[in-house]
Amino acid sequence: MIRVLVVEDSPVVREFLVHVLNSDPAIEVIGSASNGEEALKAVEQRQPDLITMDIHMPEMGGLEATRRIMETHPTPIVIVSGSSSAKEVATTLHAMEAGAVAFVERPRGIGHPDHEATAIELVQTVKLMAEVKVVRRWARSRRETITTATQPAEVSCQPVPGEVKLVAVGASTGGPLVLQTILSGLPSGYSVPVLIVQHMAAGFIQGFVDWLAPTSALPIHVAKPGEQIRPGHAYVAPDGFQMKVEMGGRLSLTEDEPENGHRPSVGYLFRSVARIYGPKAVGVLLTGMGKDGAEGLKEIKDQGAVTIAQDEDSSVVHGMPGEAIRLEAATYVLPPSRIAAALANLVNKRGAHEER
Repeated sequence: MIRVLVVEDSPVVREFLVHVLNSDPAIEVIGSASNGEEALKAVEQRQPDLITMDIHMPEMGGLEATRRIMETHPTPIVIVSGSSSAKEVATTLHAMEAGAVAFVERPRGIGHPDHEATAIELVQTVKLMAEVKVVRRWARSRRETITTATQPAEVSCQPVPGEVKLVAVGASTGGPLVLQTILSGLPSGYSVPVLIVQHMAAGFIQGFVDWLAPTSALPIHVAKPGEQIRPGHAYVAPDGFQMKVEMGGRLSLTEDEPENGHRPSVGYLFRSVARIYGPKAVGVLLTGMGKDGAEGLKEIKDQGAVTIAQDEDSSVVHGMPGEAIRLEAATYVLPPSRIAAALANLVNKRGAHEER
């Protein structure tokens, strides 16, 4: 039984979340709190297995409460967000920097056509995140990896058969902080485009890009249909569209069916990268639940390209990269800071190889 503390300032929303969570026989809501101060006391007294956290609350908001809880009683925290405004998304992502393990959109009300799907997503996230091991001041130690990247010897000592033209990256649960680490670890003169699919609640992508931008060494954009990708720029797939790359380096956004339950899907992007760029691509699959992108990464590798999967120790959820490793789709298995170093090394070395 997973013992959950619900932190939410609205009595109506709080009761609704308790109802949704208690509807699953594997979850028991053991208490609730209406602000961060009450949450701190409840965590100390009740010692829940997981906390669902609102962001905007009186007296002490969710960001400060997350920081304090991770300093005193480290517990898996899932941010439940009721708004996709840029400010709300930024605060939510700062809470993840402070140690929250995931965030989900607040379930839609009973009677809404999306109620069942969003309620299931909350329940599944809570059940999975309750198993995540957290440590005191976890987010701070993760941020420090941004400045301590070391060059991966395994990559640097390999032969460099040709020039890299594009990097494709896929991520899901736990991905935002990892992407922040990787993008901040690339050199400002990085010479190839980076295409990114990050599974995220509808409406959150623009806020996510705005949050990434100040720490990214590359200019980062939400992808637009027909856009010509430029070297040294990063492009994130928008909500509700599948993203693929076409001949001539143009992006195509379609409303094709979801794959592995996702639109955008990592696998959809990876297949197009394998087809168009072949051995001149690098594929990277990061932390996330499920298996989206694993087979696509194998297609990229089968074309003779270098592929990278995130290692288990640094992954919040090792589902996607773990499946890729099982399929033998990963050339290298690395933690985030070493992925950044590997990407810089591969592009620099392969470019130098072509010039000689």
